[in-house]
Amino acid sequence: MEHRKVGILGGGQLGRMVQEAASRLNISLTILDEPADSPAKQVNAFQSHLQGSFKDPVKIRELAQQVDVITVEIEHVDTAVLKELEASGKSIHPTPATITLIQDKYLQKQHLAKYQIPLADSLDCPNQEAIEKAGQEFGYPFMLKAKTMAYDGKGNYVVKSQDDLKDARSKLAPGVPLYAERWAKFDRELAVMVVRSVTGEVRSYPVVETVHKNSICHLVFAPAQVGRGLTGTSDETFSTSILERARKVAENAITSLSGAGVFGVEMFLMQDGQIVLNEIAPRPHNSGHYTIEACHTSQYENHLRAILGLPLGSTAMKVQASGMLNILGAGDKTYEACELAYGIPGTTTHLYGKKECKAGRKMGHITVVGDSMQEVHDRLLPMVMAMDPKDESPFNLDPMVSIVMGSDSDLKVMEDAAKILTKLGVPFELSLVSAHRTPERMYHFGRMADKRGIKVIIAGAGGAAHLPGMVAALTPLPVIGVPVRGSTLDGVDSLHSIVQMPRGVPVATVAINNSTNAALLAVRMLGSFIPSYLDRMEKYQLQMEKEVQTKITTLDQVGWQKYEYIKH
Repeated sequence: MEHRKVGILGGGQLGRMVQEAASRLNISLTILDEPADSPAKQVNAFQSHLQGSFKDPVKIRELAQQVDVITVEIEHVDTAVLKELEASGKSIHPTPATITLIQDKYLQKQHLAKYQIPLADSLDCPNQEAIEKAGQEFGYPFMLKAKTMAYDGKGNYVVKSQDDLKDARSKLAPGVPLYAERWAKFDRELAVMVVRSVTGEVRSYPVVETVHKNSICHLVFAPAQVGRGLTGTSDETFSTSILERARKVAENAITSLSGAGVFGVEMFLMQDGQIVLNEIAPRPHNSGHYTIEACHTSQYENHLRAILGLPLGSTAMKVQASGMLNILGAGDKTYEACELAYGIPGTTTHLYGKKECKAGRKMGHITVVGDSMQEVHDRLLPMVMAMDPKDESPFNLDPMVSIVMGSDSDLKVMEDAAKILTKLGVPFELSLVSAHRTPERMYHFGRMADKRGIKVIIAGAGGAAHLPGMVAALTPLPVIGVPVRGSTLDGVDSLHSIVQMPRGVPVATVAINNSTNAALLAVRMLGSFIPSYLDRMEKYQLQMEKEVQTKITTLDQVGWQKYEYIKH
């Protein structure tokens, strides 16, 4: 179908996965890299490839003569020769101008600032005096960074105090230009893969959370678990989710650049809920490995589609949740997680074929998919612990059920729902949302609940009994009303209010004060599309049956008179 030939500078693991995607699409891919058995060339046996440095101008020109389009799997390339080839009419993506800009992290930040992309403050540090000035301006700690040739934490140094100033320069590679950056007090790290076609179309993959270990990506969770609860009072935090804001920052950053392909955008979620961009990679990225198994179209296939102007594939996830574990060189323990993976459902192992296993070197990765993030976590944990028994990586679960009530006086009734959800391992949130006292909060809660990942809402209905119905009018999610017994009418007024909702605004209900059943109904709703929750529901039912059978046996054995005595 596609007659044009693609050349790629670099034949590491990213090139290997681009090659796998190219093979399925019957796209000819020529790889320029020094080792004859580089990871990408190992799966490129029946296609031509070049042996030589991807930084060598002579070899890059030789590659250009053999292909129609040139792309990169690593940004540390000779952009001068790429600009020369582009000027002669060769199609190069991303453009040499974009690669040049991204090679220098300080220039990258200056460029993004012009487009109002949120960034940490930075300061050029050409000499010792400038480094000391950074300490005065930013306070301590602050980051001292190499402008070029920095990756996986290399080229970064934390200046913790004034005492570190004297030796700060010597901690980084000699001769490399430096800049300083204000310390980012982030809550967690996020990333978005953005794909941009030569046609101008832009699509982004789900926002993921990345967990780093020794400054190297260790785990990736998709979608990001960012505690998407009702945490904020500003219009922005009410009207847009953290994930939506992160996606917009990433897309805006990439549209400010030229050229096509997939871009990795790394960001910080700050403690105040704001998004700050960290840096950009002009190529497929470690944080997007999961897309091979978890998304309709992988980042690697979409990279090829983008640079060739083919229709972009869907970036949506085709599973509920996914996680990725990097296999890093760790001596005898390097492949223990891979051995475990063979017996764990939902896992796919990718080994890169690297011969030398250095400490911390990326040797492969394992992707895990599941019906819920809880299931993904449970499957990942044994493999994480196999690599390091002391490693209990931070993990969060976004709520799937939201329990809301109009007054804290309803908590005594609604806490029974919380206990059931806790017992059955369903992540939930519990908050006050009053239809009368906080109508704006209620409005945004209803409008944003599904966008925050909520699947079912349980709403307590007190005296006025308006909350379940008002929320149901605002959200497409199922709402379960719990009539709460008040000081008058014994909750019958609330029950009648719920069951007499107008056509088109459905609200389920349970018995008065019975939030236990509301929680069990919510779990059954989740179980209709998450089998693991259905399994937990069945076990709960069996446990109830067992408890009743025990009572039957006791009653038969001791008789009703003694049973009443035992019971009381």
